[in-house]
Amino acid sequence: MASNILIIKLGALGDMVQALGPMAAIRRAHAGDRITLLTTRPYAEFIAATGHVDDIWIDDRPSMLAVSAWWQLRRRLRAAGFKRVYDLQTSDRSAWYYRLFGPGPKPEWSGIAAGCSHPHANPGRDAMHTIERQREQLAVAGITEVPAPDLGWATAELGERDPGGNFALIAPGGAAHRPAKRWPAAQFAELAVRLAAMGYRPVLVGGPEDAGLTAGIAAQVPDALDFGGRTSLLDLAALGRRAALAVGNDTGPMHVFAVARAPSVVLYSKESDPALCAQRGPAVEILRRPVLAELTVDEVIAAAEAFRRPGS
Repeated sequence: MASNILIIKLGALGDMVQALGPMAAIRRAHAGDRITLLTTRPYAEFIAATGHVDDIWIDDRPSMLAVSAWWQLRRRLRAAGFKRVYDLQTSDRSAWYYRLFGPGPKPEWSGIAAGCSHPHANPGRDAMHTIERQREQLAVAGITEVPAPDLGWATAELGERDPGGNFALIAPGGAAHRPAKRWPAAQFAELAVRLAAMGYRPVLVGGPEDAGLTAGIAAQVPDALDFGGRTSLLDLAALGRRAALAVGNDTGPMHVFAVARAPSVVLYSKESDPALCAQRGPAVEILRRPVLAELTVDEVIAAAEAFRRPGS
């Protein structure tokens, strides 16, 4: 008899991409079961396209004071009859969801919730890269074969967003509340000019919040394309699959491009640790400086040159 299985993965984009391998492994381990993903709205369309889950529930992340919303979530969780839950978010918030199933019997639970059936109790888990940490977590729950993240399933009709030819993706944005993770816009603009001189068409990408930034950089480079705020996550995967190069800050789109097999140069400051969260893919170069402004355009160009295809 088929069982109901729940995966919890709320975000953010980079973490969602790195959870694609675990989701595929869970799908394989529960081939005859019905799998539901609890996630946040920005990722619903993206994960629905994977085929790894059968249903998607949206978590609007109610505040702790939103008693009615918590009550509704609790009722929905308890009514679904989940046999097992894989908490791939492993945050304090998602661990709290374990308690919503009480009182009474709770489902089997893979995560960090106190008292759960399959705890990932490694005291060094917070010092592990996300991919290795999730593999170890699933091994505790009996899933020992976890593939690398893959975007081969991701398709999108780019239409007017198809750059054609030899193009380089540039992701100059990032979380607004963490400006130290951003290389200065002036240096991205210089990079774009120099990549254009090398034969790449610069293509600026980012979320709606980055639209002003990408437009300002693109305006300084003849023939550059500005897609800031104009791409879905599936579009980003399609662009990454075709790009000759991708350069950007430690931000979600760079995880997409790396997994989509774009040769990727990722810029890190002291604000994030690549040992814990580095982009993974067949061709990824990490450049790190304590203060990103100290990283020169020449250094980034040198890393890009190492990926340059013969004749391009």
